[in-house]
Amino acid sequence: MVIEKNKSKPLVIAKNLYISILLVIFGGIVLHAPISVGFGTLWPDYSLLIKSWKEILMLIAGLLALFLMYKNKKLEILRDPTIFAIAIYGLLHLLLMFYKFQGLIPSMAGLAIDLRYVLFFGLVYIAMKLYPEYRRTFIKVGITGAIVVLVFALLQVYVLPCDVLKYIGYSIDTISPYLTIDKNYDFIRINSTLRGPNPLGAYSVIVMSLGFAAIIKNKLITNKITLLILGIMFIGGMTVLWFSYSRSALIAAIVAISLIVSIALFKKLSIRKWLIAGLLGFIATVAIVSSINSPFVSNILLHENPVEGNNINSNEGHLASLVDGVDRLAVQPFGAGIGSTGSASLMGEKSVIIENQYLFIAHEAGWLGLIIFMYTFMFIQVRLWKLRNNWLALGVFASGVGLFLIGIILPVWVDDTVSIIWWGLAGLAIGSLNIASGELPVANSNIPIDSSKVGRKR
Repeated sequence: MVIEKNKSKPLVIAKNLYISILLVIFGGIVLHAPISVGFGTLWPDYSLLIKSWKEILMLIAGLLALFLMYKNKKLEILRDPTIFAIAIYGLLHLLLMFYKFQGLIPSMAGLAIDLRYVLFFGLVYIAMKLYPEYRRTFIKVGITGAIVVLVFALLQVYVLPCDVLKYIGYSIDTISPYLTIDKNYDFIRINSTLRGPNPLGAYSVIVMSLGFAAIIKNKLITNKITLLILGIMFIGGMTVLWFSYSRSALIAAIVAISLIVSIALFKKLSIRKWLIAGLLGFIATVAIVSSINSPFVSNILLHENPVEGNNINSNEGHLASLVDGVDRLAVQPFGAGIGSTGSASLMGEKSVIIENQYLFIAHEAGWLGLIIFMYTFMFIQVRLWKLRNNWLALGVFASGVGLFLIGIILPVWVDDTVSIIWWGLAGLAIGSLNIASGELPVANSNIPIDSSKVGRKR
């Protein structure tokens, strides 16, 4: 028995370290922007290293994952279609790194930006396959992070000065402490702890979708504290979404919430009620279109200030970037090289900004890279759809549809926080639930789980 314990001790240490690393990334990523800016300002010579804390931890976790799968005789996890697709996607990036080489730093930055979120999905998925009992811990850490983001955002809206973040190093040289709608200072766009208002809006779509899915599925409302937390997530998410003034996130939120309602209530509502709902939606659309020249629509929805911002139009910038990205896609079947786009390209000789996630991927990894990515994302969405009876899977699926739409006009997965949170949640949901039932896989858990409580743990 002593020998057996000694053999298992390294395994226990590796497991605890592996789960701890993933939880640190999952919880700490919501503070990545202030951490990287604050410490980067104090130690500018190490700013790149500071920004890479999560990628370094992921590499360590990847080695631990291989060790744990080998020791637990679960290497078959690597044959999962999603994991296999992610591995091929990563291998393609490594090969393309030497095609039109952008330089060491831009290439390494490009690899990190392109692969970190799919790698994190794989790491969380493996963790749930090996240790599904940690599912609730991940959920608690995610909720805690969401509350931090929402509370600070609300303080920015109602209490703190708009430029409060300048005191920890935010500036035009790092991250702007706030933005405006086309230089109109009547509409201040907040950041909270994220890199900007658009990522904040996208993050709020995830938070709202999860909160609403939990409420409408009535799975987590077991006490007043839980109900209060869900209320903060949903109502706070709506408030934060509004004051981010992110149009893409607003559309994504409407689509995500509508999906959740439709899926949850599809069999419960009569055709007559669905027709009424559709009519109300049509009337609302007509009302918005008919008031297109009003200050509300001009500023909030169109981002055009009719008084003083006529020569500053973000819509034209989005369109120009889209046209440029399509032109590049047509003539670059193998892409332009890893690190040739976005913030990574700023470290090289020539910078290219593409405001479309899918054209961004094609510019980095070519047509094949885009095909593999789309297959991976869609396959994950299909698996989440099959688990839609579970509140977590439903919320991640609906927010995934919303974020997919955001990706049409913004490189939504480039942002650290948004991408790592969503893909981590996807790995959490798919890895910890049985496709057939949407239940926790009690029989495969490493610790006993009372089957009578499984329903309350979803």
